[in-house]
Amino acid sequence: MVTIQSVTPGSMAARAGIRGGDLLCSANGHDIRDVLDYRFYLADRSVRLELERAGKRYAVTLNKGEYDDIGLEFATPLMDKKHSCANACVFCFVDQMPPGMRQTLYFKDDDDRLSFLHGNYVTLTNLHDRDIDRLIAMHLSPINVSVHTTNPELRVRMMKNRRAGEVLSYLPRLAKAGIALCTQIVLCRGLNDGEELDRTMRDLCALHPALRSCAVVPAGLTRFRDKLYPLELFTPAECAEVIAQVNRFGDDCLRKLGTRLFYCADELYVRAGLPVPPEDYYEDFSQIENGVGMLASQQSEFDFALDDLDGFLQDFRPPRTVTVATGAAAYAHICGLARRLKARVPGLTIRVRRIVNRFFGESVTVAGLLTGKDVSEQLAGEELGDELLFPAAMLRAEGDVFLDEMTPARLSELLGVPVRASGNDGEALLRAFLGV
Repeated sequence: MVTIQSVTPGSMAARAGIRGGDLLCSANGHDIRDVLDYRFYLADRSVRLELERAGKRYAVTLNKGEYDDIGLEFATPLMDKKHSCANACVFCFVDQMPPGMRQTLYFKDDDDRLSFLHGNYVTLTNLHDRDIDRLIAMHLSPINVSVHTTNPELRVRMMKNRRAGEVLSYLPRLAKAGIALCTQIVLCRGLNDGEELDRTMRDLCALHPALRSCAVVPAGLTRFRDKLYPLELFTPAECAEVIAQVNRFGDDCLRKLGTRLFYCADELYVRAGLPVPPEDYYEDFSQIENGVGMLASQQSEFDFALDDLDGFLQDFRPPRTVTVATGAAAYAHICGLARRLKARVPGLTIRVRRIVNRFFGESVTVAGLLTGKDVSEQLAGEELGDELLFPAAMLRAEGDVFLDEMTPARLSELLGVPVRASGNDGEALLRAFLGV
């Protein structure tokens, strides 16, 4: 049962006499534990709710549309606490965070509900047979799974959880039930690469068509790895070898199954000094939130917007000089986009600045892990023009602060120039360049 925090005035629940503080016990005879139960069992057109007030049970019946909101509000979106991670993965990024940052950055979630609702990845080690049965009964699909390796013993060793190997048996159960699986492999040099990577790809491929895609992502290593497992970065040559290995397997899948299934993160291409594949390589961009195909997608969107440049130029006011701050991984890519736009727009100057991640260490190259302090210190004293742009990914989801708690307003004050977070898609970036 869960506590109802409040009831929307005038809603079906309010008209039925339900009040804030009541306990919601069941819907049509099914226990309510969290948001998944609530959403699934309230989809019926006629719902009998059992509730409790001051220790006494009562019931109401509501006749409603299939997806109507009945007006109950709960303390948290999940109607429960987030499930935390029970693993101690040798590559865990949270374990590589310095002290003194906001508390939420140290929380490791591993929650199947967040996987379905928000696309978070789960390791399955928090789940048991009854949880898998519920996912199947509700047909919650897709589920995003951090696999890393299908070698049970190696998975236990990498994740420091004795259940890490046995829960791999849940994958074929979910696949047989028709639950779509999006997976990822965080690749660690000398652990799950080479022959182990081949094994993992073969085992996951056997789950097709339930397997929708798999991202191969290099482990992120910061300078805060004292007393942690001794991992090392892949060299540029080794990154190229991983790309070739994954592409060989993906090409074979494409021939046999009509889909590539396995993709390397953009970061591997950048580290290898190789161009990312074209847009059609990534099919439906199912792993874009995992850093797979982001550069190709942005390039395609930028090209599309560039074809309609005259429409955007109606609101352009030259002369305009803008500076763009970005991470090392996207620097060359952003430079290329800026160069093409400047060539077509007289009166537009775009300066792209590569910001080195001194906070986490220079091996961390993605823009989303840059701090406000790194940006402010490395651009201090520069002539930045009319505006400083930076990727919105540098800010937390609410869009108000950088990782180090600096606000955009404070960054603007330190640098003496207006600052703006630009969207990740290509058209948004082109608009930001132009200031329209």
